[in-house]
Amino acid sequence: MTLLDDFLIRAALAGIGVALAAAPLGCFVVWRRMAYFGDATAHASILGVALALSFDVSVFAGVLATALAMATTVSALAGRGFAMDTLLGVLAHSSLAFGLVAVSFLQGVRIDLMAYLFGDILAVGRSDLAVIWGGAALVLALLWWRWSALLTATLNPDLAHAAGIDPRREQMVLTLALALVVAVAIKVVGVLLIAAMLLIPAAAARPFAATPERMAVIAALLGMLAASGGLQLAFVFDTPAGPSIVCLAAALFAASSLAGLVLQRHRG
Repeated sequence: MTLLDDFLIRAALAGIGVALAAAPLGCFVVWRRMAYFGDATAHASILGVALALSFDVSVFAGVLATALAMATTVSALAGRGFAMDTLLGVLAHSSLAFGLVAVSFLQGVRIDLMAYLFGDILAVGRSDLAVIWGGAALVLALLWWRWSALLTATLNPDLAHAAGIDPRREQMVLTLALALVVAVAIKVVGVLLIAAMLLIPAAAARPFAATPERMAVIAALLGMLAASGGLQLAFVFDTPAGPSIVCLAAALFAASSLAGLVLQRHRG
């Protein structure tokens, strides 16, 4: 018997893999104030699940394609007469509704909708682990490769232009990374909680980060702590695993915010 035969080990590895990819990317989501952007991309993935099951292709491929299409659509429409928060709200809720309706039309296909909405980390198999860690490696490689350009385009688009960096191209890099994270995370935390794993560890890391790089590292560590600790809490208290992970992440955010206030007063 190998370690991967234990479903709890597989679940922990899956959670850590998602946290490693989501938390550093979440820093850019926080810096760019793209919270609704991540939410809309995640909600569109239910439509991807329905399409994947309808055409008998892998759920990962269907979710990735739909999330990428949603993110690209939002990027293309941004700044063209549409208020961003309104546009994202319309696309997020309508895509989720269309996805749920499409799922109801599937004949002869047994689908556990709750697993896709809230995650089913305890059902992660070896093939799921390969997809999750492969996707996480791609996201981290993409961020490593484009880090300097992404950071410059995020902090000062005018400076990016002066340095020969196209901010819209960097936006597309983030869009691709976000679609990948949504596709690998849907099995672990589900559609409704993916945005939380993007945002909360990054927000919790902010009070302790003097540099963007440090914030990304601390966010990844907090994300991994939330994933492994939340899974342990779910096992002990017999609670849903995905929501338990997000609850622990929220508790870490509350603790970091309190610690940040204390440090601020101490310095003052």
